[in-house]
Amino acid sequence: MAGISGLALKRPSVIPGFGLAFGFALTYLGLIVLIPLGAMVVKAASLGLAGFWDIVTNPRTVAALRLSFVTSLIAAGINAVFGVVIAWVLVRYRFPAKRLLDAFVDLPFALPTAVAGIALTAIYAPNGWIGSWLAPLGIKVAYTPLGILIALVFIGLPFVVRTVQPVLEEFDREIEEAAATLGARRDQTIFRVVLPALIPAILTGFALALARAVGEYGSVIFIAGNIPYVSEIAPLLIVIRLEEFGYAEATAIGTAMLLISFGLLVFVHVVQAWRRRRFGND
Repeated sequence: MAGISGLALKRPSVIPGFGLAFGFALTYLGLIVLIPLGAMVVKAASLGLAGFWDIVTNPRTVAALRLSFVTSLIAAGINAVFGVVIAWVLVRYRFPAKRLLDAFVDLPFALPTAVAGIALTAIYAPNGWIGSWLAPLGIKVAYTPLGILIALVFIGLPFVVRTVQPVLEEFDREIEEAAATLGARRDQTIFRVVLPALIPAILTGFALALARAVGEYGSVIFIAGNIPYVSEIAPLLIVIRLEEFGYAEATAIGTAMLLISFGLLVFVHVVQAWRRRRFGND
């Protein structure tokens, strides 16, 4: 009788067969993600520790890695700030052509990266629409790290907006009203009530924008100029090594990018988990 009662209390699974579904998930993840990454690491390991270290510490490699990760971090930070502002405007205000603006946010998702790179280069080149106004001021965008930063901001913005927007839509407005009733100013309500609830979503959008920016290639190579030690990104250096049939060197640079990216994402997720626990306890 107890066995029948236990079976009756057991919740049915949405997808029947946990073992089969779990095995399929692991197989798919292994074939698409783990095995290719593992093969890259194994290929890089064929160089030996000394050979791997010599390649990743080469001045040209260090300059490319620094440029890729520094610009990606800055671009993700910019997107984290302005992505929240855009999400706030789309959720909290009503204005003409709101749906059109909302659709434009997703444009970098649909636009081929090469097209985005060509468009940004045409606009910010010294003879472009915007570049021609900036050139007399001594500001050069195209073929500089600044151009790379603009391209990374362009492709990463939708990640923050689309991550924060649904959280903001579900935020209970009565909490803001209660804070105002207790005498909180508008800025206090935003920074002490609304913003803490958005921090996990902002960190998630930041991590997604950072991950996309680090590996971005198509929208960057046109506007970067690809000058070694100046505007050469790490993905381009990998392609150059592959064209030179330096497969082990290319995988070594890729492995270095993988390790750095993994470390940054783990750090972001640890901060996010800590913030969620703290906010939940509050």
